[in-house]
Amino acid sequence: MNEERRRLLNRPILLAIPILIGLFITRSPLLMTSTTPTASKPWADAPLKLIATPQHETGSTDMFTTGATHMALLHNSIFRGYNSIYQQAPNVKDIDKHDFIGYALTWHKFVKSHHDDEEVSLFTKVEDVLDDKTIWDETHKEHAAFLPGLAEFEKYLVTLRSPKDFSGAELQRIMSSFQEPFEMHFHSEISTIANLAKHANAPKPGSAEEANASLTFKTWGKSTVTKAGTLDVVPFFLLNLDGTVEDGMWATWPPIPAPIKWGLVNLGGAYHHRWWKFSSCAGGKPRQLYAV
Repeated sequence: MNEERRRLLNRPILLAIPILIGLFITRSPLLMTSTTPTASKPWADAPLKLIATPQHETGSTDMFTTGATHMALLHNSIFRGYNSIYQQAPNVKDIDKHDFIGYALTWHKFVKSHHDDEEVSLFTKVEDVLDDKTIWDETHKEHAAFLPGLAEFEKYLVTLRSPKDFSGAELQRIMSSFQEPFEMHFHSEISTIANLAKHANAPKPGSAEEANASLTFKTWGKSTVTKAGTLDVVPFFLLNLDGTVEDGMWATWPPIPAPIKWGLVNLGGAYHHRWWKFSSCAGGKPRQLYAV
């Protein structure tokens, strides 16, 4: 064994670095080709109508308007995910079906985790802040209206005998079955949260109670996506965020340091790198859908 070879074997990091660089070059979402959407092809702004943020519409900055605004931005990522799946499902080729199923199941995981985290954590904390157990009565009913269809969505995808058995038309049929209550709820919840600013027990602006309650929203918002899955849901969320909407008001949302956000997309996203070709955005800007 010559001296150079022995030196490399004694320092495995020297061997690992080019391997890691090679994996990054071939797998990073950073290197996905992105084309600006054209009017002649469908994009991820339909069939679900995207949500206008209360802060952009009203200019209000109270804690509930701000909380509702951040929820709307998260909901819009979910909506673009739904729309990107719906629009591309009929056109997915056999060679891409395995990846598309992974992408679609990540959307389901995102929605289900979001729903569960609201029910278990956020809703109870806001009830405590306002000392009112009735504020989410309609929201609970809205959740119940779309959950069966969401379950059917997952069941169809996980029980396929083979990815080649996937039918885009069948998935569209299932999605259409819960589209109306799903869309209605995700819009309605934003109004429900924003209107809590008018609640008789809402903390007074500038008070210590408001600061503590605002921290509740911020803490929940920071954790709700990451706890769902760093290698799948987080890249899905970030790769369906459009920072150009509402005159670029949300170009730097969520407020994650740029190097960390870059790592979440390009390092975390590298694990399931083949899925993200179906995403609606890249680098916070719309991209032409892959399979349309």
